[in-house]
Amino acid sequence: MPTSRANGSLYTKIDGKIATVEFGHPASNSFVAELLDRLTAEFNTLSDNSAISVVVLKSEGDRAFCAGASFDELMAVSNLEEGKVFFSGFANVINAMRSCKKVIVGRVQGKTVGGGVGLASACDYVFASEDASIRLSELTIGIAPLVIEPAVERKIGTAAISELSLSPSEWKNAYWAQEKGLYSKVFDSMKALDKELEFFVEKLSAYNAEALEEWKKVLWKDTAHWDTLLIDRAAITGRLVLSEFTRNALSKFKK
Repeated sequence: MPTSRANGSLYTKIDGKIATVEFGHPASNSFVAELLDRLTAEFNTLSDNSAISVVVLKSEGDRAFCAGASFDELMAVSNLEEGKVFFSGFANVINAMRSCKKVIVGRVQGKTVGGGVGLASACDYVFASEDASIRLSELTIGIAPLVIEPAVERKIGTAAISELSLSPSEWKNAYWAQEKGLYSKVFDSMKALDKELEFFVEKLSAYNAEALEEWKKVLWKDTAHWDTLLIDRAAITGRLVLSEFTRNALSKFKK
């Protein structure tokens, strides 16, 4: 059963060398600050767990993978510091995924928006369903995908992120996302996806954990500066969310 908790839910199940992290929120698996903080802490904990070598990241239910930032919490931001703190939540999760010593495999079962696209981009390998369309809708509410841009651009390139972000009301389908490099594999049924995902992570977890850790460092080379870059971007986004444009846009969406 999907969670009904206003602060969302986070569960981790460890089976052999594989940890499965599942997050959820009643509003289409969107992120409130508390859930972002818990997810960051979980990745940091799993990074230091020598018993595991692979992490699977998934969300609750069979519909949206992640609707990005919580609208209620965006509406509640009332000053620059609150804005910076809220968007730093996404910065911290992406940095925790980037620096996690374990390979992270994403399971994207449905539509994903904004910060959810950033989350998928921070995975090392992604299994997606045909329903896993993506959208960067930030410009429609007066902000921009500044915090997640480094992660998304690293996966799909500048041209594709330009196309995606400058048409913020347009969905790109899962095959577009696969062609651009965000998704590794796309399946026409969740049954087929889960079967292949299980086979893949079992195989991956049997490899030398030290080799996987060293290889992940190479895959994420030249990203150490993200520790400060993403927080700086969070501060800019925090300023934008206080704009009159954004206040009006959020009010309209809320209605």
